[in-house]
Amino acid sequence: MKNKDEKKLAVPVDDEKIHISKSIFETNREMKEKAAAEELKKQAELEQKLAEQRKKADEAREKRLEAERLELIRLKQGIIDESETIKEKPAEEVKMTFGQKIASFFYLNKWWLGMATVFGVMAAFLIHNFVTRPNPDIIVLLIGESYTMAEESQLEEYIESLAEDFNENGKTEASVYYIPYTGIESKDYANAVMGKLSAELQSDESAIIIGNKLAADMLGDSVLVDLTSLYPNNELVNGDKVMLKGTSFAEKIGVDKSVITDEWFIGIREPHKLMHTSEEDMQELYEKDFPVFDAIVKDISE
Repeated sequence: MKNKDEKKLAVPVDDEKIHISKSIFETNREMKEKAAAEELKKQAELEQKLAEQRKKADEAREKRLEAERLELIRLKQGIIDESETIKEKPAEEVKMTFGQKIASFFYLNKWWLGMATVFGVMAAFLIHNFVTRPNPDIIVLLIGESYTMAEESQLEEYIESLAEDFNENGKTEASVYYIPYTGIESKDYANAVMGKLSAELQSDESAIIIGNKLAADMLGDSVLVDLTSLYPNNELVNGDKVMLKGTSFAEKIGVDKSVITDEWFIGIREPHKLMHTSEEDMQELYEKDFPVFDAIVKDISE
């Protein structure tokens, strides 16, 4: 691991590269948002066309029924003996192209398909992670937008310095899973954020969470452990969170102090039974990760 002096020098030397990396990241995100917006626009236009076709078909049917009603009255009154209008007719169908039929199917079943898509993304994400991810000793979730903290810091190295070789493979490894949750539906949809959040928060992969105010609002009051009794004299503790602003956390991970605003915190998840794991497994995870969490809290509180 690099020492602190090397970390401090690393940021200013590569300013230009960092700027270019940010540009590429933001451009890629904007392209995803634009593609998603265009797809939504096309879907809306198609739905409008189908609605207009149905409206015209309904209007024609109403006219036919009204004509048949008048003809029936004339028959009952003896004005006419028979009618060419009132006959059993096959149901009229709205003629649609193959593409329109497919679009209509997706439109009529959008809620079920949406739910299936969410669960499909979760399953794919879990399977992909299981097959491709390394086997770190500890995993920390970083929830909230901070490209600098996720990609330009030494956060993983800092966590490794406080962790142990839990899996006994001869080396200590930490992984930070970055989930750039924004609360903006189009952004989160383009980055598959909700699928990742659901998958991670319903599994026993990680107990420690670093997040911002949006993450705290999303998590609610029952996900993190109340820390007031664990750290009764620590001024950084705010309920179930240890606030990071004004601590040595920025220095420890090699970023400017301005990156750690007053919204950022660190917390640890309460063991509960989840969709993909039992309460016993979550308790085992908690007991493994808590010493690292405790070490971070004490380290930045000095």
